[in-house]
Amino acid sequence: MLSLSPEQMFGFDEATMVAFIDDDNKQLLLDAETLTAFSRMKQAAAADGIQLNICSGFRHFEHQCRIWNSKAVGRRKVLDADAKTVDINTLSPAQLLQTMLIWSAIPGMSRHHWGTDLDLFDASALQREQLRLVNNEYIAGGPCHKMFCWLETHAHRFGFYRPFQKGISGTSEELWHYSYYPRAQLFLTQYSTESLQQLIANQDVQLKTLILAQLNELVQRFVRTVALPPVQ
Repeated sequence: MLSLSPEQMFGFDEATMVAFIDDDNKQLLLDAETLTAFSRMKQAAAADGIQLNICSGFRHFEHQCRIWNSKAVGRRKVLDADAKTVDINTLSPAQLLQTMLIWSAIPGMSRHHWGTDLDLFDASALQREQLRLVNNEYIAGGPCHKMFCWLETHAHRFGFYRPFQKGISGTSEELWHYSYYPRAQLFLTQYSTESLQQLIANQDVQLKTLILAQLNELVQRFVRTVALPPVQ
């Protein structure tokens, strides 16, 4: 089995990623094997009238840290389970952490660090700038519902599945998030809580003290507790 470095595990190894230009000229980075599989899936979807585009692919640790810290200090919206904005000034630090974890990953705990996971939308139904990445956009009546139904039927043929599913994953259900499981499982099986602890301790991460105090439980819930991939 290929041994992964902490740099690869936690989103510092951008050099191993492959650049990809999406239909709207957005440049993204992906794991090479994931990109090959996605390109095949994108072509198949296009034949059925669906324009699969990637909202987010590989995400560097520092990028995830900026997202996390911006939410923690109120520069970016924090949403509740119903995707409604929360007034973080009414929350204790512990409540803020739990609320942020509904939709946000702690830096070092995002599957986007691996380059194997994609946030997808149908570019024939709405533009990137219109996308909110909420489940209502993917359920019946939403602009990406046709794409969602197509992926639920066909994604597994190309090695993709949804790791965040209702009642199964620790993370809230994300109807837009697909993972290339032949590669993602490699990262998951080698994921090191000890390495993450050392990393967070030495980084500028908001709510660090609370995170480190319960890191084992957080990793178990938000990293390891995911839907099982389809039988290969």
